[in-house]
Amino acid sequence: MFDDRSAYPHPDEFKVVRPEYSDPEDEGDDVIAIINIPPFRVVGYSATRPGARRAALYEASKEYRGYHPSHRVESPFPDEFEDLEGTKWSRVRASKRDELGDYEFEDENGEDSADIEQMLQWDVRPAPVYEDEEDE
Repeated sequence: MFDDRSAYPHPDEFKVVRPEYSDPEDEGDDVIAIINIPPFRVVGYSATRPGARRAALYEASKEYRGYHPSHRVESPFPDEFEDLEGTKWSRVRASKRDELGDYEFEDENGEDSADIEQMLQWDVRPAPVYEDEEDE
């Protein structure tokens, strides 16, 4: 039997560790979140602390995949959603992601696309959907 274990912690283990943050004044425009599970360390960059933490957790999942190739790195975003500013986002087909990025969106400047790392850095968040709104 093949044992798929490694010393690298599962990405869920990083969720329970409080990140260390460096504020934008210290490091430029981005907040940096650092999560340590010695001897491993993941780093995430974003416009806000919650975004930097989410970016670090996404990096933990990508790093885990390096140790466990069968691990599927999930997008931290739904396939289609509207963000807090009213921008609509949709997941790009897998065959086009190398060319276009992970998500397409349309804003006042027209259509564009971004990869997940950019979205985390910008701190894109889906607007909450309330159960009574779905029935309308």
